[in-house]
Amino acid sequence: MTSDPRRFLYRPDGLDPDAALRLTADALKGCDDGELYLQYIASESFGFDDGRLKTADFNSQAGFGLRGVSGETTAFAQANELSEAAIRRAAETMQLLDPAKAGRQPPPRRTNARLYTDADPLSLVPFARKVALCQEIDAAARARDPRVVQVSVMLAGSWSVVEIVRPDGFVAHDVRPLVRLNVQIVVEQNGRRESGYHGLGGRWLYDDLFDPARWNRAIDIALAQALTNLDSVAAPAGEMTVVLGPGWPGVLLHEAVGHGLEGDFNRKGTSAFSGRIGERVAAPGVTVIDDGSIEGRRGSLTIDDEGTPTQRNVLIEDGILKGYIQDRMNARLMGVAPTGNGRRENFAYAPMPRMTNTFMLGGRDDPGEILARAKNGIYAKSFGGGQVDITSGKFVFSCTEAYAIENGRLGAPLKGATLIGDGPSVLTRVAAIGDDMALDEGVGICGKGGQSVPAGVGQPTLLVEGLTVGGTAA
Repeated sequence: MTSDPRRFLYRPDGLDPDAALRLTADALKGCDDGELYLQYIASESFGFDDGRLKTADFNSQAGFGLRGVSGETTAFAQANELSEAAIRRAAETMQLLDPAKAGRQPPPRRTNARLYTDADPLSLVPFARKVALCQEIDAAARARDPRVVQVSVMLAGSWSVVEIVRPDGFVAHDVRPLVRLNVQIVVEQNGRRESGYHGLGGRWLYDDLFDPARWNRAIDIALAQALTNLDSVAAPAGEMTVVLGPGWPGVLLHEAVGHGLEGDFNRKGTSAFSGRIGERVAAPGVTVIDDGSIEGRRGSLTIDDEGTPTQRNVLIEDGILKGYIQDRMNARLMGVAPTGNGRRENFAYAPMPRMTNTFMLGGRDDPGEILARAKNGIYAKSFGGGQVDITSGKFVFSCTEAYAIENGRLGAPLKGATLIGDGPSVLTRVAAIGDDMALDEGVGICGKGGQSVPAGVGQPTLLVEGLTVGGTAA
């Protein structure tokens, strides 16, 4: 952009950079750590349903979060106002900390990396063009097949400017675009209705979503899933061999394993992986990575929300637990380095250790041979919602597209299949790892502690032996 995005944070009648530095140094004097987090964010969404625009929302807000850390104690105050007076009022909260125990934590390292453009996707495309795209997608989807009875299109984008100011004079800033397109299609045949879905997005501009090849592919995938589900039969139940498809099924890895590798749970000893660094926690060949430094990905950040550059973190290597995902506070208390995983939903929240793009590396097995090796069981191609208990690692996941495996080949599509198990156990039961590792297409949203952040997942085709399947068959 030709103009400085920081103009949304600093104004002559509100706050200037020198004042931000001075106020932060005064407020956090004697603290172990902390920062002033300034943010401007604009977001919009368009909901197109039943052949017409149903919702069109735009929101912009600016504010700050002031955090002080002393030992294990955090003081945090926030306001949706960027002014010296508001920051001074927030600084009064920091008086609750005991500075006598503090030892100043060094600032994050610097980075010149740029993982995405700083252009604003919202302002570059006119309102009417965005609505027209939704109409185009709706019309194209309905023209695909006479069984299509409903099409829902959601187009969303956001643009965020953040600046992190520390009491030691360290200042870092980032400008973050994010776009997303969702297509859901409902089909009907002989009185039976089923749905299919596909979404895509990333830290790009809208141009990528307006490419007809991209949105037509989204229609094709959503429609194929819906038509497949028309022929689905009740899923069986019991313990059986499960083959997980590549890409989005990595959400199971994210929920069942990833959260258990976050530093706060392990520092407190509440994770199934606590105190197990250097131990075998997965089958040989299983390597799990969290990497927030992949260009343009939904879960990527140039710097995390504490100013630490993101990086590639090896969490599990060849089945051995190597490390945890860390923010600054938990890293300090555990005597390790931050990993660039301190994240927050927005300025109104304090950061915590969170995943970015979490995935399992590919192996050497041919996916077709993995199916043949499974002989009989279930192939899970796509997932919907899931739940996990961090302490035990137990999870329940529902499949949105799944198939029976019969004599080593894909059989009938299944309806109502759920996968039940626990994260640590699942990793030890991985018997084959495909050579087709793929990341998801940019739709992940991760929830933790009442905060939601964009995240990425991925994995190759996996053969898991002895996983419990909850079904609907009598």
